[in-house]
Amino acid sequence: MSDEASEQSASDADEEAASGIQEGDFVRLAYTARTVENDQLVDTTDEEVAEEEGVDDQQQSFEPRVIAVGAGHLFDTVEEDFTGGEAGDSGTVTVPADEAFGEYDEDEVRTVSADRIPEDDRYPGGHVDIDGEHGHVETIIGGRARVDFNHPLAGQDVEYDYEVLDTVDDRLEQAEGMLGMYFDADFDMRIETDEVEEEQMVEPDEDEDDEEESEPEFETEVVEKETLYIEQSPQLQFDQQWMMGKQQILGDLIDRLDLDRVVVEEVIDGTGGMMGGMGGMMGGMGGGGGEADLDAIEEELEDADVDVDDITEELDEE
Repeated sequence: MSDEASEQSASDADEEAASGIQEGDFVRLAYTARTVENDQLVDTTDEEVAEEEGVDDQQQSFEPRVIAVGAGHLFDTVEEDFTGGEAGDSGTVTVPADEAFGEYDEDEVRTVSADRIPEDDRYPGGHVDIDGEHGHVETIIGGRARVDFNHPLAGQDVEYDYEVLDTVDDRLEQAEGMLGMYFDADFDMRIETDEVEEEQMVEPDEDEDDEEESEPEFETEVVEKETLYIEQSPQLQFDQQWMMGKQQILGDLIDRLDLDRVVVEEVIDGTGGMMGGMGGMMGGMGGGGGEADLDAIEEELEDADVDVDDITEELDEE
């Protein structure tokens, strides 16, 4: 076989090996996960299963999820099982305990003073947070409590039944899927190409032979940036996970969706109260370009129980 034929054969083999679903692709996945030992439900995207298990009243949605392969949204064993496959593939795979929620560690069952546990949680089975660690109370004897800091599913192998419904190419769907892995909320998003002014450093002239190094020069250039806009709802604004992990999550979005930037828009609705009325009134005074109707303003201020004389004095001083 000639060298050219060998290279072609190797290229064909590489293409065949890399066919199908690969890391970096987005897929829509339906799955149900249960512990192998006692068939305890771990997670599901099936609403019927959630109803049967009595967990459908939890504040979360049960529907197929869009995931980025290789982003850590699923256990590696599950992703490896469908990587290289196609939409429509299904399977069952067991994730070993050490990869799932860790092996059970007896050293993680520790004795602490019962006083460190809030009174409402001071009972066997109560969930507690001590020194940043989450655990559950096993026993309380006298002033001492035994607390298990292992994950509740530690030591359990987990079985996943899954189906790859389709691949997802729309980038807004991809973004919604990635954010949905962290937050159970609806996102109002759009992707736009913006023209943005940026300061660019001017390359020095190679012909210049200055004895001293000159200061770098900059010029303003207009560049195009593909931008994902996310409307930050009040629900999201006060979400602790969003506030703490926003930078990392949005950075991952930029990398995986091949964006230039993400802009988070904070929307504040008017309350219609005193401050809203005053804000609109004063805005009208400053933005109209004409002479303000002082009589009308005074009537509004009087209705709002504001001391008109004080405000008039302040305006005269200005």
